[in-house]
Amino acid sequence: MTSTTREEVPVALSDEGIDVRTQEIGGGMSVMFMRLSKGTDLGPVLKGMPDDLCQCPHWGFLAKGRVRLRTKQGEETYEAGQAFYWAPGHAPEALEDSEFMEFSPTKELGEVLAHAKAQLG
Repeated sequence: MTSTTREEVPVALSDEGIDVRTQEIGGGMSVMFMRLSKGTDLGPVLKGMPDDLCQCPHWGFLAKGRVRLRTKQGEETYEAGQAFYWAPGHAPEALEDSEFMEFSPTKELGEVLAHAKAQLG
């Protein structure tokens, strides 16, 4: 069995309003702990990906805040206390200071994070 805490997981991406920590936990899956400050929109760092949207699926839990998720089909809002599945093709925006934990395929997550880092320069 593998377990970890947010504090034990290395920082993968950090910028104004964004703190992302991720670590592979086995079975080709990674855990990601994310904090977004109110008003942080991840859309700009996703520009250049197909449809300018994240192409990695995420299964997770929103522990704090509210997040609007934009997709080609429209928008949905998620609130603290909700478990979720975000299919490929989304861009999150923090409507409040937000914290969530996700499980994602390591390969796809790595591709998205590398793209986001390149966009941030």
